[in-house]
Amino acid sequence: MVGGRRIPGKNNFCGRNWCVYDACGIVCGLFTWLLLSYGQFCILAIMMTSFEDNKIHQSINFLIFEILFVLSGAAHLKTMFTDPGAVPKGTLTEEYIAQLEKEQQFNGTVLYKCTKCSSIKPERAHHCSVCKRCIRRMDHHCPWVNNCVGENNQKCFVLFTFYISLLSCHTLYWAIRQFVWCVGSDWKPCSVFSPPATTILLIFLLFESVLFSIFTAVMFGTQISAICSDQTGIENIKQERNWNNNGRRSVKPNTNEDIENCDNNNNKSSPAWKNLQVVFGGGGGQKFSFKWLNPFDVPYHSEKAFEFSV
Repeated sequence: MVGGRRIPGKNNFCGRNWCVYDACGIVCGLFTWLLLSYGQFCILAIMMTSFEDNKIHQSINFLIFEILFVLSGAAHLKTMFTDPGAVPKGTLTEEYIAQLEKEQQFNGTVLYKCTKCSSIKPERAHHCSVCKRCIRRMDHHCPWVNNCVGENNQKCFVLFTFYISLLSCHTLYWAIRQFVWCVGSDWKPCSVFSPPATTILLIFLLFESVLFSIFTAVMFGTQISAICSDQTGIENIKQERNWNNNGRRSVKPNTNEDIENCDNNNNKSSPAWKNLQVVFGGGGGQKFSFKWLNPFDVPYHSEKAFEFSV
């Protein structure tokens, strides 16, 4: 939003939602849901139709799977359709720079420009060749969510990797148990499918679970490490560390009250913990909250006044 009007970009709005029109990303995003749906199919068609004696165990596992399935899907969609922190296009004008100087919004800070976006480029923002926008605190562009991972949706992406990892581990346990039980019972009460078909379905489910439990666990650990060190993936690759690193900062909406200030001597929390608080929610010494695990509860992010999203 510049001067009260929105400056359109090549992509990125489906109604009120942000979306990226990239063929590869759309295919990968749909493939993610295909894999999730396959797991759901195996659970309903094999695990829940088998004549297992322990119905309580079966029901508890089904409940756990469905909860993780819903949370994983919600985190994926939220990551995909959330503006990651796009810098508005067309702000590289003398009029707008004069407006910033008049409002004293950057107090002599060096302004960087992006010629591709024709916009002022905030510190730590990077241009994404897929999204065709500069993204604030861009970590990387992920085809699996068809979006950049940036300041505004990093929490959702971290939760997506976390819940997919848990879902895959739980599915792996249940699939192994089901396979052993089917072999021990001579496949008769195992599922509505024939033994060869059941075997093929379970083997593919096992392969999928192992692959994605490892992949998403590594991604989750990488993201947590990046948040704690306050260094994005791109900054790590390029060895960029020239900003004034006083920790992340967040401001409450509609107020000027800082809820995070790493220079506060009264706050004895470590910088890593403070960075986690800003990404997942909370500040000012607040402890862990279950809101951190809610993909719909996205913290408000704000840096300098000219570092706003569309």
